Amino acid sequence: MGQIEKKQATNLMEAVHSGVGLAGWHGGMGDSFRTNNMYQFMVGGQFVCHPGGFVDYKVNIIKNNDPITANINDFQLRSEQYYMHVDPNNEVLVTTTFEGHHPISFKGENTYECSWVKNFVMPVVWKKMWGKGRVFYCSIGHDLDALHVPEVNTMIKRGMLWASL
Repeated sequence: MGQIEKKQATNLMEAVHSGVGLAGWHGGMGDSFRTNNMYQFMVGGQFVCHPGGFVDYKVNIIKNNDPITANINDFQLRSEQYYMHVDPNNEVLVTTTFEGHHPISFKGENTYECSWVKNFVMPVVWKKMWGKGRVFYCSIGHDLDALHVPEVNTMIKRGMLWASL
């Protein structure tokens, strides 16, 4: 959630636009530089919240013919289930579906049941182009436990490789 100076943001976006790949996961990429809309546009999304904190949820591979997700099956995970604002231009590879019964609290003051997100399908892993540059993002990865899940580890490695080509 840090800040990025205008010159730094411009240099990053121009580098990716020229063909440099960009890959990342969780808040390190999806919750960074909240005041820079162009950064969010390049990444393809922005973290909003994770109802319930750490919850059990299913991760669905929707494009199993992609090099990033090939030979990976759906799996269960206990982690933060990211609710994000996402670019409809992303090529979504992996999703999750919200159950809608996990509460969310805003600074500990009010708690809300999130029934309005019940059955909502949220992108988890996507890729996109930014000019000539490849951008890869995975919302999973809050802690080392999540990164040790073989499916997550494989997708992140393959996504970084894809972005670097």
